[in-house]
Amino acid sequence: MLELKGKKVLVVGLGKSGLAAALFLRRQGAHVTVSDIRSAEALAKDIPALLDEGINVEAGGHGLLTFRRQDLIVVSPGVPLDTPELVQARNLGRPIIGELELAARYLKGQILAVTGSNGKTTTTSLVGEILEKSGLRTQVGGNIGVPVIALIDESADDTWNVLEVSSFQLETTEQFHPRIGVILNITPDHLDRHGTFENYALAKERIFLEQTHDDYLVLNADNAPAASAAQRAKSSVYWFSLAHSVDQGAWVENNNIVFRSAPNAATETVAPLSAIPLKGDHNIENVLASVCAARLAGAAIDSIRKAVEEFKAVEHRLEYVATVNGVDVYNDSKATNVDATAKAIAAFPGNIHLILGGKDKNSDYTELNDLIRARVKAIYTIGSAANKIESHLRGIAPIHSCETLDKAVTAIASAAHPGDIVLLAPACSSFDQFENYEQRGRVFKQLISDWEASRHTPTLLERTH
Repeated sequence: MLELKGKKVLVVGLGKSGLAAALFLRRQGAHVTVSDIRSAEALAKDIPALLDEGINVEAGGHGLLTFRRQDLIVVSPGVPLDTPELVQARNLGRPIIGELELAARYLKGQILAVTGSNGKTTTTSLVGEILEKSGLRTQVGGNIGVPVIALIDESADDTWNVLEVSSFQLETTEQFHPRIGVILNITPDHLDRHGTFENYALAKERIFLEQTHDDYLVLNADNAPAASAAQRAKSSVYWFSLAHSVDQGAWVENNNIVFRSAPNAATETVAPLSAIPLKGDHNIENVLASVCAARLAGAAIDSIRKAVEEFKAVEHRLEYVATVNGVDVYNDSKATNVDATAKAIAAFPGNIHLILGGKDKNSDYTELNDLIRARVKAIYTIGSAANKIESHLRGIAPIHSCETLDKAVTAIASAAHPGDIVLLAPACSSFDQFENYEQRGRVFKQLISDWEASRHTPTLLERTH
């Protein structure tokens, strides 16, 4: 634990985790200041609660003196570490950590942490449900929506803290030590933040830097960047694979999910593939990773099978929305990078009306060419990345420049035929037109609801303009 009483602590970035961190630090007796580049008006809903607790608020920009006068700086995940004020503070020797690092030093129990470019939320949610069904004391949080720091009060020595952790959270860790770490995959993402793929991969690998020989690391044997991490890990490595058997871990054999605890141990049959209610091979991978991690945490086979069978798709992740005039609609707003979009497209045989676009992450959309050529009827572009996407995909499939999500849905409503698929899998972040991917997904579902209603009252469709 950190000695916080009487210390001057700055929280940079007043997002959900920043707010939780500031309030926690104040309860620990620290003198807390929050600094955010957004205006006081934009932060109006949170400022009163902070002021009531005696927390100072600096809005509308960062002051260099504010950063110099601190004993500790806690940075929110959304704040780049190359922000000039943070660079100066680091050069002056000020300690800088993130909310994940701060919270982990106070959490009781054991940590099971899941990272990866894609599949984190589904896997974290499923592992949490498996452990709960096994009767293990469990709480779930992190990048999945509940700040890790909000889990501290309810944690106990026998708790499993199942955490979704992002590269943004991991890059500010120092002593973060999961008992079980999971790297689902590493594919190009957030290159606008990390600069290079190598930097991004190194941030992911921080999940196991503090592990020892007594800990476990679960890796994807089919993803080369994730698999290569094994040679740098001190922990005991377990594998999952969709393609082949593994010495220890989980794989598919005779259309069943199986698990082996050690190279010479008996193979355990966990569940048939037909028990998985989620679409796509990538979700089979998520289940395999979940099985491996949960088994290592002590979950029973029967509990694993039951949890898998009853698991529902997480909202905004290849989520079935509705069938309108014979057209099936899916919301994968969480597909915020090219690899996630590729997995979403691959989940369907063809006839896809694909919505792409948002805020670019320095991505290469040409990686989608083969899948789009084989399975996509038409592309509908939205957001600030539209021009780049169109230049990368021109000639591969018909492209409709729609600018906004509502215009894309209107265009699709006129073009789609029974048997077609509508897929929102943007391959971009949402921050150009929406607060986050959740808001983008909710807006999409409302637009689809309006389209569905328009079958009976055509004028309702006009409201989506």
